[in-house]
Amino acid sequence: MSVLVGKQAPRFKASAVSKGKIVENFSLDRFKGKKYVLFFFYPKDFTFVCPTELHAFQDSLKQFESRDVQVVGCSTDTEMSHWGWLQVPRSQGGIEGITYPIVADTNKTISADYDVLVGDYQFNEDGSFTAEGELIAYRGLFLIDKQGIVQHQVVNNLPLGRSVKEALRMVDALQHYEKNGEVCPMDWVLGEEAMEANHESTATYLSKNSMADSKSNGNGSKPVASSKKRKTAKAGA
Repeated sequence: MSVLVGKQAPRFKASAVSKGKIVENFSLDRFKGKKYVLFFFYPKDFTFVCPTELHAFQDSLKQFESRDVQVVGCSTDTEMSHWGWLQVPRSQGGIEGITYPIVADTNKTISADYDVLVGDYQFNEDGSFTAEGELIAYRGLFLIDKQGIVQHQVVNNLPLGRSVKEALRMVDALQHYEKNGEVCPMDWVLGEEAMEANHESTATYLSKNSMADSKSNGNGSKPVASSKKRKTAKAGA
């Protein structure tokens, strides 16, 4: 699996569906210099975990847009398949209401360039061209900055849905670093204390913050912060 972090995001032109209409020659280049891009892959249209993710991104779309982030989805289905799934109501397992672009990677080249393609093409002993695996996309997610550089990536296996909250957290961390030059410690969220990139700052942070505070209470949430910490976090939100 290739690590694209720190590199230019692979470029492409492909058909897509955006706001219910088919768009030809869609490219992420249109956002370069203007917006951050959250580009995510999902395995298949008309499936099961996938619509939960697509709707979750749509439900949080205003939060991404307020951070100047363009959300773009992609699978190896055709643009007509995307369009057809968009006609199916949410209550029936469809993705009606999704407005952000969904790219059609029909030739599998985009998934291959981002190294999220399940399986590969090869020749067998008889010299025949064969395919190994389904040739669909893993659940890859790439946060791309305004210069087109990949700053964060995560790839999940097919049964494992992702976290929109974590995607937003990564956007906040990147933008905090770009604005303030401060690095973001483990489980940092917007409004909390960050650090300068030196040993003194790290030591100060560790002395003030117990690492136990970053652990969950067993239900996936953080322990309640002190009143002083809550006040600081609220003021910085």
